[in-house]
Parts: sequence; structure tokens; C-alpha cells
Amino acid sequence: MVAKSYSELNSKADRVAKAKGSHLRTHFKNTRETAKAIIGLDLAEAKKYMNAVLDGTRCIVFRRYNSGVGRTAQAKNEGSTNGQGRWPKKSVEFVLGLLKNAEANAEAEGTLNMDNLFVRSVVVQKAMKGRRRTYRAHGRVNPYQSSPCHIELILAERDEGVAKEVEDGRAPKLSRKAAARFLRTGYKPIGFKA
Repeated sequence: MVAKSYSELNSKADRVAKAKGSHLRTHFKNTRETAKAIIGLDLAEAKKYMNAVLDGTRCIVFRRYNSGVGRTAQAKNEGSTNGQGRWPKKSVEFVLGLLKNAEANAEAEGTLNMDNLFVRSVVVQKAMKGRRRTYRAHGRVNPYQSSPCHIELILAERDEGVAKEVEDGRAPKLSRKAAARFLRTGYKPIGFKA
């Protein structure tokens, strides 16, 4: 049974919207990777990403539970180091449903700025396995178990960032890595004046 309280709530719990699903009939490992992919994203961006995965135009990168997972170019686009990714339809549908539920909860609360919400936390835990049996040759019986999961999702308002003060009116010095990237791609870091 999932705990009555949320795993990731702390002292900043006053301005959040929550959603929870228990004993969901979707694979734990796929759902864990799907949930990790949206942590830190804005709400609209997370929903757009989940819909893109359902369409097959973007994938979910598998980082921990990646044994036997095939490689795809889409995984490289998502920042994968191993190139392994999949499109776990059922897990994405459950996470997308919880995102919509948390959004509705935030709207019902009325104190949150809907345009400033982001996914602060998603916790996926193993639920009790469903037990079936499969009948084998020579009268043997083997277990045939499912791996459902519990999901807890927390949306919060993004804090306003504080701009770093520029010293002596000069632009901040670039690191060697940032300078190399600038020379190679033309990408200009924030605050850099060329």
C-alpha cells in the first residue's frame, strides 16, 4: 500500500499541486524512466514532450533500466549518453493523465500561477506484484507476474531567478569548454557580448 503522505513534500509544500496514482497496471521500469524524463520541465513543455512520445517523434531515454534496450537517434537528441531509448505508450499515458490531474488541482486551488508551473518531483515506487501462473511442459508451473507501480507527481511555481551582477562592466569570462563551443557552433552564452 502506498503511504498516505507524499514522499517529496518538504517545508515548501504550501504552493504546490499534487496528483497520485496507486497500483497502476503499467510496468514499473518503463514508468520510472518516463517520470525521470519530465522532472524540471515546465508543465506545458512536459505535456508537449509526452504527446510527442506518443506520436513517435521523440523518445524516452532509458538510463538505469536499460538492459536490452535498443538504440535510436532520437535518444541522442534527448541528451542520452548511451543512445538507448523507447516509446513506452502505456507509461506515457498514465504520466500524462497525472499531469492533467495535477494541472486541474492547481486550477481548482486558485492561488497558483498556471503559466509558471513546473514538474518539481515525480516519484515512482513498486507496487505489489500481480500473480498469475503459466503452465509448462512435464506438469510444471511457473509464476507469471506483473510489475505495477505507484506514481506521485508534484507541480510547483518556478521561483524568479536572480541575475548575476556583472563586475566592472565586463562580460563574464568564458570557461575553456564554453569558449570552444562558442567557436564551434556560434552559440552565445547568457551575458556574453562578442
